[in-house]
Amino acid sequence: MTKAFEQRSVVIIGAGPSGAIAAALLKRKGHDVLILERQRFPRFSIGESLLSHCLDFIDEAGMLDAVQAAGFQIKHGAAFACAERYTEFDFRDKFTEGFGSTYQVQRADFDKLLADQAALQGVEIRYEEEIIAADFSQESPRLQARRSDGSDYAIEADFVLDASGYGRVLPRLLDLEAPSGFPVRRAVFTHIEDRIADPDFDREKILITTHPEWRDVWYWTIPFSNGRCSLGVVASAERYQRRPDDLDACLRAFVSEAPNLRRILANAVWDTPARLIGGYSANVKALHGPGFALLGNAAEFLDPVFSSGVTIAMRSSSMAAAVLHRQLSGETVDWETEFAIPLKRGVDTFRTYVEGWYDGSFQDVIYYPHAQPEIRRMISSILAGYAWDAKNPYVAEPKRRLRVLAELCANGAPA
Repeated sequence: MTKAFEQRSVVIIGAGPSGAIAAALLKRKGHDVLILERQRFPRFSIGESLLSHCLDFIDEAGMLDAVQAAGFQIKHGAAFACAERYTEFDFRDKFTEGFGSTYQVQRADFDKLLADQAALQGVEIRYEEEIIAADFSQESPRLQARRSDGSDYAIEADFVLDASGYGRVLPRLLDLEAPSGFPVRRAVFTHIEDRIADPDFDREKILITTHPEWRDVWYWTIPFSNGRCSLGVVASAERYQRRPDDLDACLRAFVSEAPNLRRILANAVWDTPARLIGGYSANVKALHGPGFALLGNAAEFLDPVFSSGVTIAMRSSSMAAAVLHRQLSGETVDWETEFAIPLKRGVDTFRTYVEGWYDGSFQDVIYYPHAQPEIRRMISSILAGYAWDAKNPYVAEPKRRLRVLAELCANGAPA
C-alpha cells in the first residue's frame, strides 16, 4: 500500500540562521535535509549585531566567504555610554581564541544569504509552508504542513529540528512552553538614515546607551554599511506609561533624554515607522524529546542587551547537528548530556550578565574606569560571544566572579 505522506530524513522548521546553519552542516555530512519556512525571504527580522563567535559556525557551515564578500558593516566590538561616561571593548583584544571582528547586518539580507548558501550546498528549502500539527507519539515523527495555497500534506521524518525562532512551533504544538524568569520588557525600534557626523562615533562598534536616570532602560544603535542604522529602546512596561501611544513619538521621546544619542542623531532622517515587540523572553520545559530538538530562539530567548540570540542559535545548531549526525549514523547518543546540558552552560553564563546588567552590578563593572586589562579581556570574550569557554574564570564561575568584581568596583578598588 502506498503511504499517503512524504518521507524525509531530517526536517528543519525555519530557514533563519539556526536552520540554515544546521541544514548545511548535516548536508555536508551526507544527510537528506528539508527546510520548511513559513515566510518568503527576504523578510524583516530584528537582531542585527552579530557576535564574533557567530563566525565560527558560519565558517564551519562553509558560508564564511559569502558573508565576507557581502559588504556588511564590519564590527570590532561594543561601546557603552551613559550621560558623559563612555567605554568600549574591542573583541580583537579578548581572552578566548577565535574570531575578533564580526559584522552588523540587515537581517533580511543576511538571513537570505545564509539560506541561499544552504540551498547551494544541496539543501531543499520550501518557502511559505507552515507546520500546523506534529505527532511524536510514533516511532517516526509526523508533521502536517500547509502550503501557501491552503493545501495540506504530511511528512514523516527520522528527526525534526525546530529552528522557528519567535514562532516557537514545536513548543506551542507540544505544550513545551515555560515562563521566562525575566520581567516583561518591551522594545520599540526602527531603522533610520543616521547621517552621523560626530567624529567620535565608531561605526565599527554597536553602541549601547544607558538611560541617564533609569538604569534598567537602555538603547541600541547599530550602524550599517549603507549609512543607515538600527535604533531601539528597551524598557519595562511601566516605563512606557507616560509615553504617547504613537511608537515613533515614543522612541523619539526616549532618544531625546539620552544626551549622547540626542547629539549624534541630530541630523537623522526618521523615515521608517517604529515597531514594537514585547514579552520576547521565553523558555521551554525541555530542549529535546523523542525525535526532535529545539534550536535557538525556538527554545529560549534571554534578552537583546548583549546580542546573544543569534550566537546561541548558531551554537545550538552546530551542537545539534553533530549529535544528530552520530545518531543517524547508528550511534547511541544522549541528547541531554551531549546537547542540552552543555548548551545551557553558555546560556546560563549570558543569563548571569544579563541579570547583572538590569540589577546594575554589571553596569558598574562595564563603566568602571580603573579596570585591570586582563579582566577586561575576559569580559570582552563574553561580550564577543565566547560564553562556553570554561578556561575563562568569568565563564567558569560567572555569578561569584561578577559579585566579587562588582563589590571591588563599588569600593573603588582595582578590579
